[in-house]
Amino acid sequence: MSRNPSFPRAVSRRSLLRGAGGAAALAALTGCGVRAAYVQPGDRGAADLSAEDKRLTWSNWPLYIDTDDEDAAARPTLDAFERETGISVDYVEEINDNDEFFGKVSPALMNHQQTGRDLIVISDWMCARFVRLGWVQEMDRAAQPHVTRYLDPLLRSPAFDPGRMCSVPWQSGITGIAYNRRKLGREIRSVSELWADDLRGRVTLLSGLDEAFALLMQGNGVDVTRWTADDFHQVCDEVEKQVGRGQIRRFTGNDYTKDLVGGDVLACQAYSGDVIQLQADNPDIRFVVPEEGAELWAESLMIPDLARHKANAEKLIDHYYRPEVAAELAAWVNYVCPVPAAQAVLADSDDEETAALAENPLIFPDTAMRGRLAIARDITSTERLEFAKRWNAIAGL
Repeated sequence: MSRNPSFPRAVSRRSLLRGAGGAAALAALTGCGVRAAYVQPGDRGAADLSAEDKRLTWSNWPLYIDTDDEDAAARPTLDAFERETGISVDYVEEINDNDEFFGKVSPALMNHQQTGRDLIVISDWMCARFVRLGWVQEMDRAAQPHVTRYLDPLLRSPAFDPGRMCSVPWQSGITGIAYNRRKLGREIRSVSELWADDLRGRVTLLSGLDEAFALLMQGNGVDVTRWTADDFHQVCDEVEKQVGRGQIRRFTGNDYTKDLVGGDVLACQAYSGDVIQLQADNPDIRFVVPEEGAELWAESLMIPDLARHKANAEKLIDHYYRPEVAAELAAWVNYVCPVPAAQAVLADSDDEETAALAENPLIFPDTAMRGRLAIARDITSTERLEFAKRWNAIAGL
């Protein structure tokens, strides 16, 4: 089992969404009386060609799968699936932005047409839109014994898809706080410490509404699995106050890493997957799940309406929930692994560096950390326009 020696991973996909473009698109479909956008359960499936047509098309983000050290075109875990099953996979790295992809496939889905894709990977907050619109199919869990057995209990039942019948996490991660321990000279343990006087002008927050709000609510003691509009506006009031007093240097995308490494920023909202690499180069960079909690998120696999190779897609998903396959993938992408059983596989590796990944709580959160993680309920279509308008005004978007 080999590891990716560099860090060109697509971590920035968590922060590519900006503005209210997706909110406006969704409102055009669902908030303005266009009821045809919703697809009834009986209209979501199509004749499945999987038995006689051994192929499928899978759309994913760039650099979000293991590759071979000597051949970047080779994808060991995917190649193994093709050899084992005889199913040919057209793997397309076409998703660079959740809203952009939404715009690409929505005309077909709202008009009850095929998208040409059997499997897609999108962020859970966008998955929620697809589920609400009836644009994805329920999976046959009887055909996915590894998903049933090994999916992390923390990820099994998000509010938008109870029981995960329409979605399966591809990879997961944590939105918490990163800081430079040496330059700051102290620990950070809570969200409220971002507002301390010794951090004035040296703090950044994520600019995307979906990326930023949950952690800030948790800092106020809110149960983000059932937050309210009042909770949201309380966060906005606080952030406006901190902007006014010069506490926040700026709102960022994934470029917060440059500010943190360069020393312009001492503490910031951050993603766990980023910090693993930053720590490899600078052990003074720390990542904390605050005492009040942090957001656990996922980017998930879904089968869109009218997919013609549904059974093949379900088989591929289940392949990645074998602990040995999940371990190989986790060793490359370094996100929170949705298959806890993969930890033991990595621990048994003969490669010392690979085995050490099993002890990294940012890949396999320990019991204490798991107790502070929560999946936030998504922003509904009726809330989104109002909330995005207020947040974007504060963040300068």
